[in-house]
Amino acid sequence: MLEENMDKKQKHFVLVHGFGMGAWSWYKLKPLLESADHKVTTLDLTACGINTHKIENVDTFADYAKPLLEFLASLAPNEKVVLVGHSFGGMSVALAMEKFPEKLVVGVFIAAFTPDTHHKPSYVLEQYIERYPITGWMDSKLSFHGNKTLVLLGTNFLSTKFFQLSSTEDLELVKSLRRTGSFFVEDLHEAENFSKEGYESVPRAYIVSNDDLVIPLEYQEWMIQNAGIDEVKVINGADHMAIVSKPQELCSSLLEIADKYYA
Repeated sequence: MLEENMDKKQKHFVLVHGFGMGAWSWYKLKPLLESADHKVTTLDLTACGINTHKIENVDTFADYAKPLLEFLASLAPNEKVVLVGHSFGGMSVALAMEKFPEKLVVGVFIAAFTPDTHHKPSYVLEQYIERYPITGWMDSKLSFHGNKTLVLLGTNFLSTKFFQLSSTEDLELVKSLRRTGSFFVEDLHEAENFSKEGYESVPRAYIVSNDDLVIPLEYQEWMIQNAGIDEVKVINGADHMAIVSKPQELCSSLLEIADKYYA
C-alpha cells in the first residue's frame, strides 16, 4: 500500500527543448502532465525562446545550458526531478546529470542526442554530422561566428523532416518562433568526458520516435547501445517532434518511467 501511494505522489518534471526551439515547444505536453497532478517546469535555454541573448554572443555550451544549471542549483536540498530532454536538449540533460546527479531521479531522452562516457561529449554530434551532413538540410541557413557553426532551420526542412506527421498549425508555430542555434561541436570537443560518477550514476531512459527523419531510427538505436541506456520505450507514428505529434502517448511513457524511478 505504501509503495502504491508513493507512485501516486506528485512528481516534478523539468522539460528541456531542442535545437532552435524554446519552452513554448512543450505547450501540448505540459498541460497533460499537469492534469495528472504533477509539477512541470519548462525553460528557455540561452538565446532560445524568449531569452534575450543572441546565439552569436554565447561562447560555450555551458553558457547555452546555464538557465537549466542555475535552475537545478536553486532546488531545495532534498528536491529531485525527472529531467527530460528532446533532440539537442539531450546534451543539456547530460551536462545537468554530470553536474547535479543528486538532484535527478532519472534522465529521459526523447529522440535526443545521448552521449557516452568513453568519448568526448561532441562524439555523438560528430558521428551524426558525418552520417547526415547538416549541409544537406535543404533550405536551412548555415553561417559561422567565432568557433561556432550557426544554423537557422529552413521552412521546407521543417515541414518535410521535422514536422512531417505534425499538424499545419504546429508547423506554422515553429516557423514563427524558431531561432538560430548552434551544436557547439567545437567547444564540446574540447570538454572533458562525462563521468560514471556523475552522468552515468543517474538512471537513463530513451523514448524512440519511430518515424523520425531528422535523427533516424537507426541512429537513435545506435546511440542507445553506445550509451548503455537503462530503459527504452518506443512511440510509433511519431516524427521528430513527438512532443507535438504524439503528446498523449509521450505523456503516458513519461509517467510510466517516472513511476518506476521516483522514490
